[in-house]
Parts: sequence; C-alpha cells; structure tokens
Amino acid sequence: MKICVTSQGGSLESGVDPRFGRCAFFIVVDTDTLEFEAIDNAQIQAAGGAGIQSGQLMAEKRVHAVLTGNVGPNAWQTLSAAGIEVVTGVSGTVLDAVGRYKEGLLKASDKPSVLSHAGLKGSK
Repeated sequence: MKICVTSQGGSLESGVDPRFGRCAFFIVVDTDTLEFEAIDNAQIQAAGGAGIQSGQLMAEKRVHAVLTGNVGPNAWQTLSAAGIEVVTGVSGTVLDAVGRYKEGLLKASDKPSVLSHAGLKGSK
C-alpha cells in the first residue's frame, strides 16, 4: 500500500513536517517494501490553495493515507473526497511514522486539525 508522510527532508530518516499543504516534502512510501519517492512541495510558497493542490497531488499519486502533523479544512475535504485516509498528530521520523501506521497505532482523523491558512507564516 502507498501512503504519504509529510516531511522536513527528502529521506525516510527526515522528521515529519507538522504542516500538510506547506510541508517541505511529500514522502510517498510503499509500506510493504519501504521503497519511496521524495517529492519537493511546489506549494510551499503558494499565496493560497496549497492544501487543495497538495491534496489533488496525493489523489494523483493514488495514496491510501496521508500522515502529517496538521491538516486544514480545505486539504481535509480534498483528501476525504478522494477517499484518502488522513492521520494527524504525527511526529518523529518518516520511518517511525510508517512503522506506527503499519502496526495500527495511528488512527484516521474525522475532521481538520487546524483552521484555514494555519500553515502560512504569521497565521494563528
């Protein structure tokens, strides 16, 4: 199964990025083989719509789940509409997060974890 973990770097040893739409990288991981693709997030500096665009990218990548620190309402809606499980409150390294997910220790969120535009610098 393919899942995505938001990441501060381009490897499995990188820390989980607490933001979804404006994370530094998306790490798309095959949970069976641990083969992965690191994707630079082109939306990191977007003026708006970062969560929606990032959610659409995850749908295109056909991931089953997204593991992240936080997700806003627009991203959550986009991911949910695509049938993608959203897991928030994730921290540690990407590899640790994948392991906890595989063990069933991480559960899907039933709503966004932050308000709109929370990932923008200076937003509250």
